[in-house]
Amino acid sequence: MQIQRKTRKPRIQRLKQQNRRIKMKKIIVTGCNGQLGRAVNQQYAGSTEYELVNTDVAELDITKVDKVLELAREVKPYAIINCAAYTNVDKCEVEQDLAYKINAIGARNLAIAAADTGAKLMHISTDYVFPGNVSAHPLTEFDRVSPKSMYGATKLAGENFVRDFANRYFIIRTAWLYGDGHNFAKTMLKLAETNDKIGVVMDQVGTPTSAVELAKAIKYLLPTDNYGLFHGTCEGDTNWAEFAAAVLRLAGSKTEIEPITSEEYKRRFPNSADRPAYSILENYMLKLTTDFSFASWQDAIEVYMKELLAK
Repeated sequence: MQIQRKTRKPRIQRLKQQNRRIKMKKIIVTGCNGQLGRAVNQQYAGSTEYELVNTDVAELDITKVDKVLELAREVKPYAIINCAAYTNVDKCEVEQDLAYKINAIGARNLAIAAADTGAKLMHISTDYVFPGNVSAHPLTEFDRVSPKSMYGATKLAGENFVRDFANRYFIIRTAWLYGDGHNFAKTMLKLAETNDKIGVVMDQVGTPTSAVELAKAIKYLLPTDNYGLFHGTCEGDTNWAEFAAAVLRLAGSKTEIEPITSEEYKRRFPNSADRPAYSILENYMLKLTTDFSFASWQDAIEVYMKELLAK
């Protein structure tokens, strides 16, 4: 009897593990190698309920509807999280067709696949859908959109396609995102290595948002039926120059930040696209419909810098 128990126990454990794998809900993640994609993977690491099917451009071309449908029908996902985007604001002005393919058609194709397979769709958008004019109050989900850049126009087109084709969807607009990858904070640290002074724009305001905080919001919303449009940024606001100064202070750098105007920046970099002067979003729908809240931008950047400097 003792010998039988010893031989049967591992088999029972294997069967339980197989059953757990069978019951796990699969989530297709696009743009898995980007800042947000990596943060999403971090949030779901070790999950016994969800299994991520990670894709990037090498695994899935979201601009091809047949490829997207093929993968979705094979995986039969519980949800699709779209972290893929063409985010180079300057290049979007030049490579407009590519920007529309990735930011608009890609979103459309994922929405079609989500509807076809009964999956939920989590789509990430941007503050650039707004005109960027100075506002008397933080922008809510109910304020009028009117993008001034090609990046904003293509992302708004993506939002509209999601609304048109997906049955169960979440759209989260975020801003000034940073995480594990190329970002503004790392650019400042790199420049500080060889410069005693760095000129940074001081008349563009918004909220630096941690990819980790956004991934937490995604994980919070996804199991719910609280569908629709949301803003998702860290709390509080600042400008680029103050944000840069905070990054360098936390890094212990002696490099000075020189606040400059957007006009001065354009003189130095004449080919750069216009950036919004005002990008402060209010997470109004989250406040109205949930008890979820983002960390302040100050707390979030402090956490990020501690982890970055510890590497």
